[in-house]
Formats: sequence, C-alpha cells, structure tokens
Amino acid sequence: MSKDILERLTEALQERKCQAAADSYVASLYEAGLNKILEKVGEESTETILAAKDAAVSGDNQELVFETADLWFHSLVMLSYLGSDAKAVLGELDRRFNVSGIQEKSQRHGAG
Repeated sequence: MSKDILERLTEALQERKCQAAADSYVASLYEAGLNKILEKVGEESTETILAAKDAAVSGDNQELVFETADLWFHSLVMLSYLGSDAKAVLGELDRRFNVSGIQEKSQRHGAG
C-alpha cells in the first residue's frame, strides 16, 4: 500500500463530488445534502454503540470494527461535504497529543 488509507479516502471522496448520484453512493449522499449525511453519521454512531455493547458481552469485536469503519467513513463524508478532511482532524489530534484531556477540555470555547 503506497498511499495512506486516509489520503486515499480523501481523494475518493473529492472525486465523488463530480460523479452522478446514480453512479455513486457518496455522490448520492452529497446530492441529498447535509441533513442526510448527518442522519447517516447518527445511524452509524448508534450501530457502533450497540456493537460495542455486544462485543463487551461476546468478546468478539468483528462487528464493532465493521460498524466503526462505517462511522469513520460517514464522518469523512461529512467533513468532505463541509470542505474539510481527515488531515484537519489528524492535525487537531496531533495538537492535543501532549496536552492532558482535562486541560484541553477546559481550554475549549464554551467548555462545559
């Protein structure tokens, strides 16, 4: 794999912006608009939570990994739709790397 998976996904999401909705699931989400994309992120969040609960009981993380991949994917679609990408999120995570979670949260605007 010569390219990072997030870079490949970012490129693919950009390419889908130019495709017809009939030809691409992502293009159909872009055409449907932000509310549809947010609906999918919410749906995948719920499915990920349920899969985590099941994994805690069963000890099998396969479904959890599958649902987390769906959640991450739809989150990337949301970011792309709004003109951002995984690189921005990774930059924010990098910024937080040597800051305690408690300190970081207290520094946010409107933290509460």
